[in-house]
Amino acid sequence: MRLLRDNPDGVEVSIYASNVDPGAVALSVCDVAAVEPRHVGNEDYAQFALDFCRTHRIDVLIPPRRLDALAGRIADFAAIGTRVMCSPLSSVKALTDKVRTYEIAGGAGIPVPPWREVTDAEQFRAAVEELSLTGETLCIKPSGEYSAFGFRILDDRPLTMGALRVAPRPVASVEAVASAMRRAAEEGEAPLPLLVMPFLEAPEISIDCLSAPGGELLVGIPRAKQGRFRMLVDDPAVVDIARQLVGHFELAYLTNVQLRYRAGEPVLLEANPRPSAGLFHTEFAGVNLPWAAVRLLWQGDSGLREPPRLGACLAVAEAVMEVSPRHDGQLPEAVRRSADLVAG
Repeated sequence: MRLLRDNPDGVEVSIYASNVDPGAVALSVCDVAAVEPRHVGNEDYAQFALDFCRTHRIDVLIPPRRLDALAGRIADFAAIGTRVMCSPLSSVKALTDKVRTYEIAGGAGIPVPPWREVTDAEQFRAAVEELSLTGETLCIKPSGEYSAFGFRILDDRPLTMGALRVAPRPVASVEAVASAMRRAAEEGEAPLPLLVMPFLEAPEISIDCLSAPGGELLVGIPRAKQGRFRMLVDDPAVVDIARQLVGHFELAYLTNVQLRYRAGEPVLLEANPRPSAGLFHTEFAGVNLPWAAVRLLWQGDSGLREPPRLGACLAVAEAVMEVSPRHDGQLPEAVRRSADLVAG
């Protein structure tokens, strides 16, 4: 929001934000806030967004979620004067399914790790046995769009006291996962498709991309994370992988490509047809990507004339800011409970 307000063109910007959580911090720092409907289908969500944009005369809609509900309705939004910052629906659907992502990317020559999709305990055990032959540590994650939820490193070693002296890791034993899958099947629970794959080597490289409709990469800014530090990596090889993926999937505007390493070579971890949560770090590369994307959507020109400044090392520190009460004048419930405890 700050980067949009502090844009290099000096354009006055009003920000309207919505969230399913009334206590979301974003609703306290935008200009106009609204609560989204929770647990609704794509049609109902798209109608909510259309009505909101029509009522508030929104010029640009930047959706960080529910892209599958909005990407096919670009013409409907255009009819009410709203431009939607979004990639094609076919690309959105492909990239929110990790199996399809790996199948398509691998077929296009983009390096991907070995993987197996499983839906029951027997398939899971067979995949673990097969992929373990390389001697690599394995991991699992849901094959749909669940962010990092569901990710586990497979580790059958017994707990040690040394492990209790360091930060916890998201681990699960092979037997625990297999048992959970068996219980789910016995209780009639719908299977959750999982990917079994090697646990890839650090560092994780997150490449924030700005591309024109059709998939031409205009800027790619790689970020590596190590503890509280972030590096703006100057590595044309990883940008080339992002360029190939963005072009093949014809991604537009702000997207994110994530890589890790296997045997010292970068491979695709996942790609998101939306802006990343860490996009604001890229301002230290001397570019304002959110505003460049708005210009590209509205005028067909990003306004960027110089390449990003890479190689910087950033330290991430905790920050505190004062926020206004919620849009309805109430504090979020968790904050209100804390205040009651202090007062008591």
